[in-house]
Amino acid sequence: MNSNDQRATIDVPSSSQGPENGRSRTATQDSSAATHVRGSGRTLPASLLTPPAPPPPPHLPDYKNIIGEGQVDALQFLARDLKGKTIKMVNSTSVGGGVAEMLNRMVPLLSELEVPTRWDVITGGNDFFEVTKAFHNALHGSSYELTKAAQDIFLMYNEQNRARMHFDEELIVIHDPQPLPLVHSRDKSPGHWVWRCHIDLSNPDAHVWEFLRPLVEQYDAAIFSSQSFARQLPIPQYLFYPCIDPLSEKNKELDDSQVQKVCDELGIDRSRPIVTQVSRFDRLKDPVGVVQAYKLAKKYVDCQLVLAGGGATDDPEGAVVLQEVKEAAGDDPDIVILDLPPWCGFEINAIQRASTLIVQKSIREGFGLTVTEALWKGKPTIAGAVGGIPNQIIHKLTGVLVHSVEGCAFQIRYLLTHPEFARRIGASGREHVKENFLITTNVKRWLLLYQILQSVKVQSGA
Repeated sequence: MNSNDQRATIDVPSSSQGPENGRSRTATQDSSAATHVRGSGRTLPASLLTPPAPPPPPHLPDYKNIIGEGQVDALQFLARDLKGKTIKMVNSTSVGGGVAEMLNRMVPLLSELEVPTRWDVITGGNDFFEVTKAFHNALHGSSYELTKAAQDIFLMYNEQNRARMHFDEELIVIHDPQPLPLVHSRDKSPGHWVWRCHIDLSNPDAHVWEFLRPLVEQYDAAIFSSQSFARQLPIPQYLFYPCIDPLSEKNKELDDSQVQKVCDELGIDRSRPIVTQVSRFDRLKDPVGVVQAYKLAKKYVDCQLVLAGGGATDDPEGAVVLQEVKEAAGDDPDIVILDLPPWCGFEINAIQRASTLIVQKSIREGFGLTVTEALWKGKPTIAGAVGGIPNQIIHKLTGVLVHSVEGCAFQIRYLLTHPEFARRIGASGREHVKENFLITTNVKRWLLLYQILQSVKVQSGA
């Protein structure tokens, strides 16, 4: 590994609870990126620069008031024949992004159902994550010149991870392309191997996909987040919507006093309409386009813009995109840019609840859990009609879909001047999430898939 390899030092505990969401990283490592820009630019409150003690995870009975006792009983029934069966989940980062957030909540629930689940994170140097970020963008449709050097870096780090990891569990789930070559351990593993793809594969760069596809075909099944992402593969494919945890710090109910306290700390004025986008500073999330849409809308309606996000340990482009956003914002005193550490779920929750509208103007998207979060909070939501977002936003029923900066600006203006319509689509969006996109529904899908794979194995005599 390279001498400047920082990501390879992430500590992954052996506990079935999985990684500790990067809390082993020091505050100094993250505080350099934690800035609050509004006019002259002020730093974040010192209290946000140190990760808090993680709250205890909720237990299954805690969800009864949300999904009903019958649904909790159904999960326990489905898990009955799987007790003691083991699962390993593997991805590329323990902090930042929706995949890490989902695993952080799902692993304890599966273990509570007596299906022991372990979460491991691969490691790599900066060169590895630069390659995998380029792969990520290419699979979303960007052009990319796939070199032999990039292929070698990708395979080399995966071989190093494969050498240090064990795959003794009965179900191995590999998330996204970064750890895809770990399937080379399949011959030495007793379990089923499943590839869970969270990104939009509807129009991938042909060269990158042809490089990765032979690896995908070695799995027993593939799971995608939207019907449109499926590819022609010789293995079974399943549709799993991503999910949010309604009891997490980012989604639990908050008192208005808690919301106000966060807004006061971050300099957000609740007396005027607030338009917010929450996402990593990533070009595919188009934060610069959001700034442009806001500036167009503000010619007609009074509002302020909050861009709240951060980075992920497997995304080396975040700092560059953040600087582009600052330049686009200029010295507008009504634009608040928050580069938040990964442990600020509570603050994100408060910001979303304080917002009048939520925007997610992605130009490429896997699913867009920030949309799910906004809908869960009953917020009228404007989002790009890409990836898995149309599975969440039914146009003019659970939110509104847009295709351009101008379209986004028009919808900001329309929703701010038609509050009753905005309230109605916000309420419908919350019900849509309750029915389809909560973590308990996701756990149910995993239990059902595990049973399907078990039955196929028995029928084949394997």
